[in-house]
Amino acid sequence: MAKVIEGLYYSESHEYVRVEGNFGFIGITDYAQNALGNVVYVDLPDVDDEVTAGEEFGAVESVKAASDLMSPVSGTIVEVNEALDDQPELVNQDAFANWIIKVEMSDKSELDDLMDAKAYAAFCEK
Repeated sequence: MAKVIEGLYYSESHEYVRVEGNFGFIGITDYAQNALGNVVYVDLPDVDDEVTAGEEFGAVESVKAASDLMSPVSGTIVEVNEALDDQPELVNQDAFANWIIKVEMSDKSELDDLMDAKAYAAFCEK
């Protein structure tokens, strides 16, 4: 069973949002990194890029697949996790500690459309 953390918001495309004030830290879930296998590249967007809920902001590539990254919320990217440029495998080591982008959210009500930990765990079991 993949690790699911209480207090985060989850999307059906297996991204999570950790909310701190008006900021959302977005990454892929433990379930997603496990399904992908060894991550070899993370395509990071640029700071100041706008993201829209449900739309692509980058990609993760592993030895067996490439997967688009879909933003669970809308807003402006204020930081990217540059450590992933040199060490994309950090996502495999701890997907929740190694977020991909930090977004200043423009509409926190979008969080209402996401799953909590219990709902996401049930979704992954399907």
